[in-house]
Amino acid sequence: MSEILLARDHDFSLLRRALSAGEVERLRRGAYRTVDDVGVDTGPAARARLRAEQLVVAVHRQLTAAHVISHVSAALLHGAPMWRTPRQVHVIQQYGANAGGARDIVRHRTSLVDDEVVSVAGVPVTSPARTVLDCLATVPPLDGLVLADWALAQGMRRDTLLTAVEARPDRRNRRRARLVVELADAGAQSPWETWTRYVLLRAGFPRPRTQVPVSTRLGTFHADVGWDEWGPLLEFDGFVKYRDGVPDRRYAADVARFEEKRREDAIREAGRELLRVTARDSPAELVRRVLRHTEPGRRPRLRPLTDLPPV
Repeated sequence: MSEILLARDHDFSLLRRALSAGEVERLRRGAYRTVDDVGVDTGPAARARLRAEQLVVAVHRQLTAAHVISHVSAALLHGAPMWRTPRQVHVIQQYGANAGGARDIVRHRTSLVDDEVVSVAGVPVTSPARTVLDCLATVPPLDGLVLADWALAQGMRRDTLLTAVEARPDRRNRRRARLVVELADAGAQSPWETWTRYVLLRAGFPRPRTQVPVSTRLGTFHADVGWDEWGPLLEFDGFVKYRDGVPDRRYAADVARFEEKRREDAIREAGRELLRVTARDSPAELVRRVLRHTEPGRRPRLRPLTDLPPV
């Protein structure tokens, strides 16, 4: 595991030589990390996330004034999935907050009660519930929906989140936050599955389900997104699914492809259409494909959700 090194704790001439030799890399001013094991057996998204997490820890260790890691930075440390990896570190800091300070730190001045602060690996962060609420008020709706899906999957109650949204003193983006919580689904298993739902909802489709059960000759399978009685089922395919050794060294992509083919054949034999969705699909293309694979007499009347911006 790579190690975070602060310049104030090390001989700078040694750090500079290690930097020239490629043994360490700069996280931010005065903070570095070793690169010996960074990103081994992971894709670019996982490597970017690891770097973002280490940046958060580095900022925490460098700050001398009392602070709490918050917003998307707290979500990172809580292990929440993210639609986009944050490049700035958010902190709640009442004192010593220099408005003209580092550009990679976003400082918030707001109050916290005791149960809204927890420790993650020794770093003070806002609690999961407070973190989700802060993010819903400040991030774009798709980013918020990814976090709201995660919150429900973690056992947070939708009605509790809605009540907390209404109770926040800051009324900015309250309507949008309420809509995102109402659309959240605990069954989403990846940010791209959430993106698929978001695109369909924004286009005006009836609310889709997650993990739709399909009884087949091989047993019951669950599709990522779809509807119970009509329309195609949708599955998101990421490239990582077809790489040997990911997510662990025992993973064989050829075996995965074979099993996926058997599963897909069984679902189609059961009378359901299955569409594969990838990151290269545009929102418009996804909508067209779903309509094209739905019987004309069963196509829904689309009622676009104009409160959701395009992605």
